[in-house]
Amino acid sequence: MAEKKSNKLTFAIPKESYKHLLIGFGVVIIGFLLMMGGGSDNPAEFSREIFSFRRITLAPIVVLAGFIYIMWAIMRKPKKTADQ
Repeated sequence: MAEKKSNKLTFAIPKESYKHLLIGFGVVIIGFLLMMGGGSDNPAEFSREIFSFRRITLAPIVVLAGFIYIMWAIMRKPKKTADQ
């Protein structure tokens, strides 16, 4: 009995994963936006705002979570459809 061969073009990353990749990139961008600011207008003055919780703790956690989500989106297996 001959097996049915499929000539379907398949990509390394499934089509459904692109939505998850965009979400992950959005989270990374939000993390970098959280790191912005806190500088002084006068370079001779030191501003302690750069050491806030948002810039030192929260933003790196958000960026790391975004990168982990991106890795998950790339590595996940697509769901099997009825025709496969």
